[in-house]
Amino acid sequence: MKQKISCAIAGGTGYTAGELLRILLYHPYVEVEAIYSTSNAGAPVASVHRDLFGETELCFCSELPKTELLFLCLSHGLSAQFLEQHNIAPDTKVIDLGNDFRLNPHHGEREFIYGLPELNRYGISYARNIANPGCFATAIQLALLPLAYHQMLSDEVHIHAITGSTGAGRTLSETAHFSYRSNNMLVYKAFTHQHLDEIHQSLTLLGKRASPPINFIPIRGNYTRGIFATLYTRCAWSLDEAKSYYTNYYENHPFTSLSEQEISLKEVINTNKCLLHIHKHNDYLLITSIIDNLIKGASGQAVQNMNLMFGFEETTGLKIKPVAF
Repeated sequence: MKQKISCAIAGGTGYTAGELLRILLYHPYVEVEAIYSTSNAGAPVASVHRDLFGETELCFCSELPKTELLFLCLSHGLSAQFLEQHNIAPDTKVIDLGNDFRLNPHHGEREFIYGLPELNRYGISYARNIANPGCFATAIQLALLPLAYHQMLSDEVHIHAITGSTGAGRTLSETAHFSYRSNNMLVYKAFTHQHLDEIHQSLTLLGKRASPPINFIPIRGNYTRGIFATLYTRCAWSLDEAKSYYTNYYENHPFTSLSEQEISLKEVINTNKCLLHIHKHNDYLLITSIIDNLIKGASGQAVQNMNLMFGFEETTGLKIKPVAF
């Protein structure tokens, strides 16, 4: 029996923290010691995360104990500030679910490794600090990594990707209200989404040359969770060649698979899976990529990274069945 590692979560009231807790409470090798939230200190965790009622007696705290691992589930831009304001032990490993260190990996004595296992599993397994990828970035990169790896990514890429309302976080805004999102869709941050920089960074690293232009149209969907992305680009491979290269690339990655059949969001919701489907039309390769934005796009991927960092089986605690109907 392996000894359990101790962990804490900062920014404990958001969606990603709630999903992270739901996974970690049943992880066989993890003990959650603290959930940090100054605004809710002393309150039961289940008073905020109602799906955990009856699952845990933990309460939010305003002081962090020393633990082996710290998850940062803070709003984007606040992780670096949190590390500066709190005395985190140098030997405490950190997994940041925000965007602070994806492009700027150095913070004091800490160096953050980009945490996409299908790209960087070896580096993650030896890392002490991880910058978890963004949700759109995860779905898009997993669709394009085999092309970059074989240096077949030369023409511009066109992407439409729809995300559920949980991608906007827990804080309410006009476009997050039910009355706005229900029976509604809208484009936002067309061609300028913040995840584009980390996508270009990864594709350039893997392909050993500058990635091509990426025309990305993000769309807010009228459902709560999941990302459904369709991408197309010119590609000289035949359909059979493309299927072979994709299957081989992901052969040893347990959560990313190529489906022969058309795919739908319900096949990945509540799981750490990414499902891909490819189709050839004339000179264009069409790739469909689907993930749960809160699991593979955030908290599940963070646990996957934790498993690699601490030498656990990569799938530990993450064998979660989707809700298909």
